[in-house]
Amino acid sequence: MPKYRFEDIAFNITQKRKPTSDDMKTYIGLEHLDSGSLSVTRWGSNVPIKGDKLLMQKGDVLFGKRNAYLRRAAIAPHDGLFSAHGMILRPNEKVISRKLFPFFICSDYFFDAAIRISVGSLSPTINWSALKELEFKLPDINEQEKLAELLWAANNTKEAYKKLLYLTDELVKSQFIEMFKNGNYPTVRASEVCNFITKGTTPPTNEIKTRPEQDSIPYLKVYNLSFDGRLLFHEEPQYISRQIHEGKLARSIVYPNDVLMNIVGPPLGKFALVEDEYPEWNINQAIAIFRAKEQVLPKFLLQALMQPDVLQPFLEKAVGIRQLNLSLEQCRDLEFPLPPLEHQQRFVEFAQQTDKSKFELKQNIDNLETTIKALMVENFG
Repeated sequence: MPKYRFEDIAFNITQKRKPTSDDMKTYIGLEHLDSGSLSVTRWGSNVPIKGDKLLMQKGDVLFGKRNAYLRRAAIAPHDGLFSAHGMILRPNEKVISRKLFPFFICSDYFFDAAIRISVGSLSPTINWSALKELEFKLPDINEQEKLAELLWAANNTKEAYKKLLYLTDELVKSQFIEMFKNGNYPTVRASEVCNFITKGTTPPTNEIKTRPEQDSIPYLKVYNLSFDGRLLFHEEPQYISRQIHEGKLARSIVYPNDVLMNIVGPPLGKFALVEDEYPEWNINQAIAIFRAKEQVLPKFLLQALMQPDVLQPFLEKAVGIRQLNLSLEQCRDLEFPLPPLEHQQRFVEFAQQTDKSKFELKQNIDNLETTIKALMVENFG
């Protein structure tokens, strides 16, 4: 297969303009891109957008050049503005198929090479001056078109499963509302039903490892949390040593049944419930831990905190311009209705039944992602 410099494969679109108030509804930031997904499913900003932003067109590939290890790239769903911490890429159709181009950008083949040239320690960033010099092998256009057909078939099926997964989560939320919205239950503050509400401590950069070493502990960050309360692992987590985990980062240890919520963003309002299969983790200072007392079940607590009428007034208290922050005091003051334990248990049993369906859906999604990666490896190496 012939080799091409990346500047011959893709055009880097650098046109910018200042945002207006109308752009707030359609703006896409890096926080709207999900690792491993070509689809953008949310957009918009609740705070004024500052500084010049990139001008995107529907169908462009949006590439997260900042913190590139998160492997964020997706297809623009509409015209509008995109974060200046990203790149807007368009294919040179003389060299690469338009249909194949998004998969190429999302592939390990491309990202592995791009990540190697990222610069900076706190927020590693990829510069176009270095990226354009990278060389990649490509099959001929006819082979690319055939490959793109297979990849889109697999991707569309994967997206259908993801939609079912989303609808299953929505069913759980609907059941929660139906059971508890109009129950006239007493309102409690989070601090009254949690033994422990604190936030993590970010370890020094030189203590964070990208691969497990002897006696190391996984280290969770905001991108491992989600808007539906699941822990996400699109890639291997980072790690810290057990010594630092049990020493100066002891308050950052999370345990099964802890509810996690990010308090630094954007975005804000991401959650996770730590399940039994994750016995030891550590978190950074962008995440708060809620550890439930006996009168509240963790799965109930998770859903209670995620309810829009509980969460939205809380998020509106965030302060900051480029970075939004919520305090632990604000976390402790979160209020929600608390039904008796037997009522909570009925909801938890319902949620556990749906978990079985979600597990099968996730397996199907994982299998399709494996198929997509295998096709890319077979054709690109």
